[in-house]
Amino acid sequence: MTFRKGQKVEVYRRSEDESWQGYMDRYVGLHGVVTDPDTVKNDPDALIEVTLDKEGTHRFPQDCLRALTD
Repeated sequence: MTFRKGQKVEVYRRSEDESWQGYMDRYVGLHGVVTDPDTVKNDPDALIEVTLDKEGTHRFPQDCLRALTD
């Protein structure tokens, strides 16, 4: 899936990516907005910058994110 800036997403599971850190488990289930989808590279392995509701901005592997629909 290709993420786009401003898209609403959920961190729906723990990532299998090596960049996932243990402290990130607390973000599973939270919603946010994509702030930097890294479309310049269009690399499916690239991290996606997401601003989470009340938790700040973080970079996540794509396999732990899913798009939300309103």
